[in-house]
Amino acid sequence: MPHPTPSLGEQLLHHWQRVAGLPLGKRLFSWMVGRKAPYTQTVGGVFADLRPGFARVELRDRRAIRNHLSSIHAVAMVNVAEMTSGVALMTALPTGVRGIVTSLAIVYHKKARGTLTCTTTTQAPNDVVAPMPFDVVADITDSAGDLVARATVQWTLSPTPAKILQPTS
Repeated sequence: MPHPTPSLGEQLLHHWQRVAGLPLGKRLFSWMVGRKAPYTQTVGGVFADLRPGFARVELRDRRAIRNHLSSIHAVAMVNVAEMTSGVALMTALPTGVRGIVTSLAIVYHKKARGTLTCTTTTQAPNDVVAPMPFDVVADITDSAGDLVARATVQWTLSPTPAKILQPTS
């Protein structure tokens, strides 16, 4: 009997475990995520840690992502928050469930300067039988540990088509 195809979250965790400990492995993993979701590459965030339901991404301050006030641009922070929340959520989802962002809200608490760290911790629902909203929070802090921004990313979770077709017991 053929093995079922691993979920996206299982694939992400597998690749992370394979490369994270290698020289430049975290950058390679971040590049691989960007190949799957190309827009995420535009800000240059690098995954620093990944476990089921947890992701931490570092965003180095550089001219390419600054605004006219010499701080990190608001949209760069939104991008890294969506990226972090997405990977954390995907690694927490049970097999047969998928998600898509349907809304995103962010509150900025202070100017963003220096290296930022975006962290998401989430636990996905165990049984998704119909489309449902699910909020994931991503906190962005500066090198002093101060909260710079907090994003709430709303995902619509739904069963994958294969799961929908499976008979229930």
